[in-house]
Amino acid sequence: MLELAKEQIAMGQTAPDKAHALRLLADRLVADGLVAEGYLQGLQDREAQGSTFLGQGIAIPHGTPQTRDLVYTTGVRLLQFPEGVDWGDGQIVYLAIGIAARSDEHLRLLQLLTRALGETDLAEALRRAGSAEALLKLLQGAPQALALDAQLIALNLPAEDFDELAWRGARLLQRANCVDSGFAAVLQQAEPLPLGEGLWWLHSERQVRQPGLAFVTPAQPVRYRDQPLTGLFCLASLGAAHQALLERLCEVLIEGRGQMLYQATSSRAVLEVLGGEAPADWPSARILLANAHGLHARPAKVLAQLAKRFEGDIRVRVVESGQPGVSVKSLSKLLSLGARRGQELELVAEPAIAADALPALLAAIEQGLGEEVEALPLVPETPAQPTVEKAKAPAAGSRVQGVGAAPGIACGPAHVVTERTYDYPLRGESYDQERHKLTQAVATVSADLQVLVQRSDAAIGEIFVTHQEMLADPALTDDVEQRLAQGESAAAAWVAVIESAASQQEALHDALLAERAADLRDVGRRVLAQLCGVQTQSEPDQPYVLVMSEVGPSDVARLDPARVAGIVTAQGGATAHSAIVARALGIPAVVGAGASVLLVENGTPLLLDGQRGVVNVAPPADELQRALAERDLREQRLQAAWANRFDPAVTRDGHAIEVFANIGESSGIAKVVEQGAEGVGLLRTELIFMAHSQAPDVATQEAEYRRVLDGLDGRPLVVRTLDVGGDKPLPYWPIAAEENPFLGVRGVRLTLQRPQVMEDQLRALLRAADQRPLRIMFPMVGQMHEWREARAMVERLRMEIPVADLQVGIMVEVPSAALLAPQLAREVDFFSIGTNDLTQYTLAIDRGHPSLSVQADGLHPAVLSLIDMTVRAAHAHGKWVGVCGELAADPQAVAVLLGLEVDELSVASRSVAEVKALVRQADSRTARALAREALQQDSAAAVRALVERY
Repeated sequence: MLELAKEQIAMGQTAPDKAHALRLLADRLVADGLVAEGYLQGLQDREAQGSTFLGQGIAIPHGTPQTRDLVYTTGVRLLQFPEGVDWGDGQIVYLAIGIAARSDEHLRLLQLLTRALGETDLAEALRRAGSAEALLKLLQGAPQALALDAQLIALNLPAEDFDELAWRGARLLQRANCVDSGFAAVLQQAEPLPLGEGLWWLHSERQVRQPGLAFVTPAQPVRYRDQPLTGLFCLASLGAAHQALLERLCEVLIEGRGQMLYQATSSRAVLEVLGGEAPADWPSARILLANAHGLHARPAKVLAQLAKRFEGDIRVRVVESGQPGVSVKSLSKLLSLGARRGQELELVAEPAIAADALPALLAAIEQGLGEEVEALPLVPETPAQPTVEKAKAPAAGSRVQGVGAAPGIACGPAHVVTERTYDYPLRGESYDQERHKLTQAVATVSADLQVLVQRSDAAIGEIFVTHQEMLADPALTDDVEQRLAQGESAAAAWVAVIESAASQQEALHDALLAERAADLRDVGRRVLAQLCGVQTQSEPDQPYVLVMSEVGPSDVARLDPARVAGIVTAQGGATAHSAIVARALGIPAVVGAGASVLLVENGTPLLLDGQRGVVNVAPPADELQRALAERDLREQRLQAAWANRFDPAVTRDGHAIEVFANIGESSGIAKVVEQGAEGVGLLRTELIFMAHSQAPDVATQEAEYRRVLDGLDGRPLVVRTLDVGGDKPLPYWPIAAEENPFLGVRGVRLTLQRPQVMEDQLRALLRAADQRPLRIMFPMVGQMHEWREARAMVERLRMEIPVADLQVGIMVEVPSAALLAPQLAREVDFFSIGTNDLTQYTLAIDRGHPSLSVQADGLHPAVLSLIDMTVRAAHAHGKWVGVCGELAADPQAVAVLLGLEVDELSVASRSVAEVKALVRQADSRTARALAREALQQDSAAAVRALVERY
């Protein structure tokens, strides 16, 4: 993506003519390593095809498709010509922007420039600019047009007071991408201004992306500050973009026409008064753009000139962008769309000219707007048949590979549950009746969820609390009620809103967050079933294996573990909430097994291994017998391990290793000790922060940490400082959206940016310690300066709050920390390796990815090498190393980790007894030989096969 920066600008250049200016640009692009020699010819050929003069003293020379191969790196270089260069036809250029791009990356740059092109005196300002900073400010700081269209108007809303009406106005602006999520909060802090006739004005400049104006009216009379409230304008202010609109509004009020706004029954009526975006009911037409480089300057110029032949307003938008349309007659506005090949354009025209204008413009776009275009690939009118219909049921005796989601071996007849179809009317009886139906259904489902919360343990209960919060989300309610007001039935409105929200969640770059769409649909199905009066499907009497496309968390939580032997799903990943619940209930599960499993006949015998992620369909008797024997043997081992859970973890040849537990909250500490843990190796403190509506103060945190230390009764406590960020946001900590939150501001990066939060947490930990062993570790450390800044804070507070037994270390979660282990080991007291994140960062595979997560295996030699490197560096300086990720509880990994000589394993409390037993069965010398050989393998599968042989 091309962006502008002052380092790219050369000021005060001179050129006698256009040819010389192009040569200067080409030389600069070559010298800076962006293009190869010969790119000048491409610049010259492009100018021969059509001038790259953009307007306002700016030209954007770039190469032709034939010179793409000469581009090494996408980039731009800017040359200022204060004396001007004649670009032909009397067009004088004061700024030439040379572009090196392989495809249509320059369209993003055009979007940035078109804001500046609206300035009437920009050319003169560019000529006079005395510095690169000033010139850059001219290009980037020009005001944007005010967004005001039908999507920013909502009439007759069921709002009870001023605050709710303001929130709804902010919501409209957020939905139109004018503001960030925090705008509603800052808008509530602004001082409202009465305009007269019950109309009020509220605005803020904070959290604004682009200027926009929303107008909302209440369904019932509302009073505010002892005055009537008939309508509210909510302005996202940015520069002077709203000035013309404000002047028009003043004229309307002075003329006594305010009632035309608050008595309006359609957005069109409001827009006609305010002169906003073309109403949605104007005639429209859509077409796919086929131009190879999108709607760049030359085709845009042709389109604008054609539109000017028609006396009336014509607008165009890129459908997938969700942004309002722009005037087709404005070249700069057309370029601001950044429309690319293959994107769908929607043209909207005034009714008086639509019959003539739309066909003419569509034909011109189809013919390429003066360019030769290749036809787009044909899109079939009907989608391809779903995979489920194409797939064949797995044959008897076959093995289906999925993702192991919950360990254990299970067998039983298949009980295939396909997705229900619900029959409901699209139109409702009345707004009040449909709203009552929905309110009742939501209340019933919320009550059901409360039952699940109460009968589940804390970790699972938190999932259903989240589901309750989804039901109470005012954004969902707002969207549904708008649809009800338009006459839709409760069921139709609910389905549309839930599916839209789930689709947006799935579109996120982060797969872990996208998987939460399953939770949203799970809640949605429950409410829809209530609205349609559909009962849940009855389950068989005998123990069975449940087979579904995707199992919602509430589906799993309702299951009886005594009757459900195992779970197989066609979709989903191992980190989905349904998988978490299955593990907690002890139900073996394999997820992401593919659509073919849905075609298995009911009653077909299934054998599944939730550890290896394998499903055997109608297995032979001998194979079934072996699996059942393995299951029984494992059960016997687990019972023996439980009986000896308080015994130390010492290998047969006398090598001791500590086995600790991972916990998320203080309430689980009694269970940890009862399970035989020798301490806590990971206290996830973010769960304490998530349990509060605002950041917990020092006293609140101290009480939580003290409760854990009291419960451990002298055993060590290893605490991970707050680990949140773009992928795990807190509701009271607005964090800017990131394209890839896993590579963004999270963990110690975030807390170092908010030092008061980190200081409060460290102060609470030190106060709670007294004379007990406390270990503090910082998450996501990838660079030395991060560790040193965090350690310095601890050392400063330690002078104020002495602690007798304190160690400070880091989590090794990113490869750079492992690679820097020799340097870090000189300064840290210990390392704790988080194998979950270390694996996904090392292999570049998101462990929550539905199709790739099976490959995100911590036994991969690359991951083992980083662990080995960390251990060797630590031991060279007398420091200890723990492993606190899921790998520590993997039965096949325990011996390998022993062989790599880690000092501590920290696992879920339910796995403590089994891991201790596995250590006692091992021999440290054999384990070291196994580890050395494992490091020489070429895949995780090869390592696991090696472990099986040992």
